[in-house]
Amino acid sequence: MSGRIVIVDYGMGNIRSVYQAMRHGAPEADVRVTSDAAEVLAADRVILPGQGAMPDCMRFLRESGLQDAVLKMAETHPLFGVCIGEQMLLDASDETHGDLPTGGLGLIPGHCVRFRPEDMQLADGTRLKVPHMGWNNVRQSPHAMWAGVEDGAMFYFVHSFHAQVKDPAHSVGKTQYGAPETPAFTCAIARDNIFATQFHPEKSSTAGLTLYRNFASWQP
Repeated sequence: MSGRIVIVDYGMGNIRSVYQAMRHGAPEADVRVTSDAAEVLAADRVILPGQGAMPDCMRFLRESGLQDAVLKMAETHPLFGVCIGEQMLLDASDETHGDLPTGGLGLIPGHCVRFRPEDMQLADGTRLKVPHMGWNNVRQSPHAMWAGVEDGAMFYFVHSFHAQVKDPAHSVGKTQYGAPETPAFTCAIARDNIFATQFHPEKSSTAGLTLYRNFASWQP
């Protein structure tokens, strides 16, 4: 039973698209969008979306009064971070506010870094664009949230920064972008009751809807 699934609305997420995808993926679920901390704390499952710049997302989350509720729920309840919502789970990001790195929620040890320009040049001189935008394959590491999703399935990305986790066990999905010799970057992270993706499941057709459906019944 999925119970009540709350999408945290702090003013910086692709809220409507996430809501529609969650409702479509799990039509039996009680899905709500809220900016009320009490409603977040009363939920059975929490989705933390985000888009734009991480410094703004962290500031809006803090100023909305929802940060403490998200941290409390992350201790015991299933939490799904999406796009910048994934980056916010880490300790910090190189995406600066002024001259200082942006602090994250510290739920998964790691750092968010920008794609390196030297990795974006192909042997024929072609330069790949940053942000990384469009469809790309995701190679999975074992995790219950991937159930029913083919390894190598395509997902939709829009981002210039990506996660570097300290513990390789927290990386559960990787994508190749850059010169062929460039290591694949982590695009899905997980720890205990937390799962998060750099890509947008709500923009990723059947594979993305499957992730939302899996989240509704995931028992970490």
